[in-house]
Amino acid sequence: MVRKKTKVELITGLDIGSTSIRVAVAKLVVGDVNDSNLQIVGLIEVPSEGIAKGVVSSIEEAVSSISNSLEQVERLVGVPIEHAWVGISGPHVTSIKNKGVVAVAKSDGEIEEEDIGRAIEAARAVSTPLNYEILHVIPRSFSVDGQTGIKDPVGMTGVRLEVDTQIIQGSSAHIKNLTKAVYRTGIDIDDLVMSVLAVGETVTTPRQRDLGVCVANIGGATTSLVVYEEGEILHSVVLPIGSEHVTNDLAIGLKSSIEVAERVKKEFGQCVNNGLTKKDKVDLADLGSGSNEEVSIKFIAEIIGARMEEILEKIDSELEEVDRSHLLPAGMIFTGAGAKIPGLIELSKDVLGLPASLGYPMDIRSVSEKINDLSFSTAVGLVKWGSNLRQGGSKRSGLKLKNMDKVSQQVRDWFKSLVP
Repeated sequence: MVRKKTKVELITGLDIGSTSIRVAVAKLVVGDVNDSNLQIVGLIEVPSEGIAKGVVSSIEEAVSSISNSLEQVERLVGVPIEHAWVGISGPHVTSIKNKGVVAVAKSDGEIEEEDIGRAIEAARAVSTPLNYEILHVIPRSFSVDGQTGIKDPVGMTGVRLEVDTQIIQGSSAHIKNLTKAVYRTGIDIDDLVMSVLAVGETVTTPRQRDLGVCVANIGGATTSLVVYEEGEILHSVVLPIGSEHVTNDLAIGLKSSIEVAERVKKEFGQCVNNGLTKKDKVDLADLGSGSNEEVSIKFIAEIIGARMEEILEKIDSELEEVDRSHLLPAGMIFTGAGAKIPGLIELSKDVLGLPASLGYPMDIRSVSEKINDLSFSTAVGLVKWGSNLRQGGSKRSGLKLKNMDKVSQQVRDWFKSLVP
């Protein structure tokens, strides 16, 4: 009996957030018959310093926080971390649509991978705003001689190849500061990935993406959205509002410190006040407040519910932008630390009028129960994203990921030019 040759590789996802930095490390075992096994072997979370509203506000503090997270995860997994897939978010990350058109190169008109690459490069030649860089060029669908809706044109015959793409771009200054902070910790960057894209691929099924679904990743300072339809990305955006705003509202409403407000949110917070009465109270002194003051949990729920409803209304506004308000059969999937507030699903159904659920990573094994912690969805999603690209793309999206990786090579070359 011939033993299969296997290769073991570590893949790291680095989620640099405004409130926390989270690292996921996975072991990828690849066999010689295209089978693979992805297992999370380390998950670490540390407080974040030097990051505000999704962008670097202090290089030195950010480097210190990232280094701390990497040191902890290295102790956990027992090997040094040399490179990572790094998530990028923040309101500066935007998306636009663009087309690329090329003539098929072969004389017999058969379309090859090279033609697809040229079409995507043509789409990439869009006029970007001053001081912005393209992060991703994602092919959505192709047209051959006017025949639209083609997912994979390789092998087809035609004269004119056209591609519809989603272009993700971000502020050059913010990208440069983020890459500087990561490189100064001594690790390399596999690629920068818009965080919610990595999350979306991890917490949804192909069926949901085909039917139409919106993934909302509620972080500390931002809420990121990606909308899928017919298996492709229809819309993506980063909103400048998150669970930190809930904490701030509680601090003001309860006249407490931010630290006490955060504990109130985590231990007694909920979005709806069903079944609560004014008799249900909590003593803030038990949560670290300097004074004995009882507040009703119903009042706490009203404060939280008002802000969470605002977040949901902003999500609905984005769905209206693409004419999908109340019109996504697979509904809403919520993830991220802000999605852990009880009652969110019930409130979402009322406000958005769509099915709703919490999103957990699929098809990933883990030695840690933390994999089911919604806070780690981005870090785990980055690992899954990297795994797909390491293996040439998943069966569903291999073409899309492979070609996207090719065009983002230019961005990685730019990263390396920043290394001192």
